[in-house]
Amino acid sequence: MEVVRGKKFISERAWGAKQIANMHGITTKIHWTNAPYKWHVNDGEEVFVVLDGIVEMRYRENGEEFSVTLEAGDIFFASVGTEHVAHPQGEVRVLVVEHEGSV
Repeated sequence: MEVVRGKKFISERAWGAKQIANMHGITTKIHWTNAPYKWHVNDGEEVFVVLDGIVEMRYRENGEEFSVTLEAGDIFFASVGTEHVAHPQGEVRVLVVEHEGSV
């Protein structure tokens, strides 16, 4: 049993993470960041939950780029093959559920 205080989690580097669980190859991690990630495509599906802060999530579908603003409580689901990049607006904490070893 473990309690993770999401709003208090911090890392020494952008996108630093604490693994909360690994359930048969599906990981759940909390990340802290104040810097954009990089454009990427995960090895499988990804659930991205904003716990604290605001994130501009950019994604591409059929060669066209889109953007959505995510606030605390919002969830972004990246299906297989969805190219995306997260741009935090200041400090953010996010929960990410994805296949173990995914980018």
